[in-house]
Amino acid sequence: MAATQIPEVVLESSNGRRTMPVLGFGTAADNFQPEVFIAAVLEAIKLGYRHFDTAAEYGSEQSLGEAIAQALKLGLVGSRDDLFVTSKLWPNDAHPHLVIPALKKSLQNLQLEYLDLYLIHWPISAPPGKLMHSIAEKDLMPMDFKGVWADMEEAQRLGLTKSIGVSNFSSKKIEDLLSFATIPPSVDQVEMSPFWQQKKLRDFCKANGMVVTAFSPLGAIGTRCGTNSILESKVLKEIAEARGKTVAQVCIRWVYQVGATLAVKSYNKERLKQNAQVFDWELSQEDLDKISQIPQHKLVLREEYVSANGPYKSLEDLWDGEL
Repeated sequence: MAATQIPEVVLESSNGRRTMPVLGFGTAADNFQPEVFIAAVLEAIKLGYRHFDTAAEYGSEQSLGEAIAQALKLGLVGSRDDLFVTSKLWPNDAHPHLVIPALKKSLQNLQLEYLDLYLIHWPISAPPGKLMHSIAEKDLMPMDFKGVWADMEEAQRLGLTKSIGVSNFSSKKIEDLLSFATIPPSVDQVEMSPFWQQKKLRDFCKANGMVVTAFSPLGAIGTRCGTNSILESKVLKEIAEARGKTVAQVCIRWVYQVGATLAVKSYNKERLKQNAQVFDWELSQEDLDKISQIPQHKLVLREEYVSANGPYKSLEDLWDGEL
């Protein structure tokens, strides 16, 4: 089977107007198995995937780097430049003096000379030191946004990353950042699915030249906070059956059709293939209207990552009542 041609979007604030494939291979998983993961990445590359989304916190950087090295050795891609690799800055390293060292550590893990996109993972900081997967209330710290973003910009200027952005930022947090940024963020990666459609944030990002990337568009199955509720949705099942598609394909197509990009995790060859077969058909306006009427609720709870107290009055204060 010929590799699928995945569309790309331009990242306006990147070095050289870098383009990003709209469909990425997500690498967050609780039960991480390096051998299975590497095999899945190689299969994904054969199928046409070129965007790989990782993070310091995922524990997948080293295995992704090994998979990329194997893909290059096997000739599955012509060069590293044919791939788009995203990683993220965890709150323990979200301090001005630690941004560039953390990025260099990710590059070392990945065996790469540069990233295509580096994101601030959450709009919070935690005490420097050992990476903490869950952040207790006593460890919540307000981020020095100006200082951290200045170092993110410096990382882009140095060529350590081609573009920079944020993750889990509300429109208010982005608006604050834009008030002092010299290089605006190219991307905001947030939870987005038919169950949490993020229209306000999507509209805000579009108006400010930013790309929205959806994580957990299928419900984050395989993670500690995952759910089957999206794939079991009656509305989505009816649309899928009428179109001869899978529910996952309907979700992915919906994200793409409303103007966002996405990262999806699957290690299954057939599902990887199906997930990429969404660019030669469309959802009807009736389909879109039905999806727009799905009751909205978050699937990935903020409480999984941070607590409600600490230096913030409440969790809603931390997230500006959004996301």
